[in-house]
Amino acid sequence: MTISSGQQGPLYLGIDGGGSKCRVVIVNANNQLLGEGLGGPANPLRGMKVATDSILTATQQALTAAGMTFNDMSRLIAGAGLAGVNMPQYFRLFSEWKHPFAAFYLTTDLHIACIGAHNGGDGAVIIAGTGSCGLADVKGRLLDIGGHGFPYGDNGSGAWFGMQLVHHVLLQQDGLMPSTLLSSLLCQELGVTSTLDIVSHFMHATPTVYAKYAPLVFSAAEQGDATALGIVAQGAAFINQIALKLFELSPPRFSMIGGLAYKLVPYLDNKVQQALTPALAAPEYGAVWFARQQQALLTAAVAAQR
Repeated sequence: MTISSGQQGPLYLGIDGGGSKCRVVIVNANNQLLGEGLGGPANPLRGMKVATDSILTATQQALTAAGMTFNDMSRLIAGAGLAGVNMPQYFRLFSEWKHPFAAFYLTTDLHIACIGAHNGGDGAVIIAGTGSCGLADVKGRLLDIGGHGFPYGDNGSGAWFGMQLVHHVLLQQDGLMPSTLLSSLLCQELGVTSTLDIVSHFMHATPTVYAKYAPLVFSAAEQGDATALGIVAQGAAFINQIALKLFELSPPRFSMIGGLAYKLVPYLDNKVQQALTPALAAPEYGAVWFARQQQALLTAAVAAQR
């Protein structure tokens, strides 16, 4: 659908900025989708310029899809849920960003994921993608778990599975572990044969790079490889722990999202699987919901001062 720059009324930009990519949507006051865009990583841990460039690239794509121009960026009321801004220094950096939007409301990617998954209602969500984390929002009480970053956090995430893959393959190649299908799968995927080639490939690997190879662990597990099954069981145990902690708030709904979620679900405890409900909307729409909410609060506060 092409929309002219003459579109009337407020326009909202929803930004879901993760460690691997940034998705955005532009909607009008009636929640009609006008345009979508996709950019690179928007986690400020990767650098502010990388993150802001990703947001602007994705936004420009969405504007173009909506039949609008770069100048229309200044009309957008933006809600942004970004990985990494749970850390105060990065929240401050982004709060001080001289953005080109009409307004910019900032929260975490986990928060907008929960808002979107439950259409603004109470619930809990776990993200299992490049990273891993969970959040419950019940009766105004927030409980967030994880999101501390790789490699010291993000257990059970794509990055964690990828790192475990490399770790076990190198041990096997050194003769310190039994033979595993993981070794041949990784070497085939990389097109290499030696341990040094593997080490060289991952020498400066980012979480995104590690996460790219996580599916190999599940592929080997599905073929009955004992090492892979052990890694999957350990990763699933981390996710189970997050879920059970979130359940202490008795959320009425619980969803899992992220590129690795569907692969992990079959390995989770029955209690966690049975509690799962489909996400009602994607995180970027949760960001739109957040922007509307924050804009309404600001408007009410200004009106109260008059």
